[in-house]
Amino acid sequence: MQTNTLNLGLRLARTAPRLPLLSPRRTFTSTPSVFQHDPSQSSAPETTHFGFKTVPSHMKETLVRGVFSNVASSYDLMNDAMSLGIHRLWKDHLLRSMAPAPGTRLLDVAGGTGDIAQRFLTYQDNQGDSSSSVHMVDINPEMLGEGEKRFSGSQWQRDQRIGFTVGNAESLEFIESESFDFYTIAFGIRNCTHPDRVVAEAYRVLKPGGRFMCLEFSRVDNP
Repeated sequence: MQTNTLNLGLRLARTAPRLPLLSPRRTFTSTPSVFQHDPSQSSAPETTHFGFKTVPSHMKETLVRGVFSNVASSYDLMNDAMSLGIHRLWKDHLLRSMAPAPGTRLLDVAGGTGDIAQRFLTYQDNQGDSSSSVHMVDINPEMLGEGEKRFSGSQWQRDQRIGFTVGNAESLEFIESESFDFYTIAFGIRNCTHPDRVVAEAYRVLKPGGRFMCLEFSRVDNP
């Protein structure tokens, strides 16, 4: 079962088709070579989308950073307004679909203000698990700063169960291969210039049998 959206051989399991939720169970059926990006073979278009505009590909990253730098402090409120608060239900559903085991290591990319990370750690605490951890990555330092504020002074921070790195989802060279059980990206993949590189990096950093979970407004064909 393949998705035509990324065309990378992901096996998807949509557990709530009535919600605009893509929560793929990460079973990569292709060989690792499929996911290795070769710059010399790149056929990336010269233009890409940015909202409803078409922009040069090399400009998108700068434009995205600019937008989120300006809205970082009000980002959660904006999500409430734009989704009438329903995004919170989608994120709760994401955690229930994940059903992480004790000791799970989560990589939350485009983690922003930390609401996925907080839900994950709260969920694990409620299961009596104090060993799970999450590492947040975001390309925008202002957004990541909001996430750090959320966890400042928390027991999770004192126990070193939460970490933060400013980084690009397309190049996670600071993350060791096969080191995480779950990879989440919520409302972030659409802001990446090269989604294929994002998924390739997700494949690399996930342990064998790990799960890639993407929360997004768009739908995919899943024949």
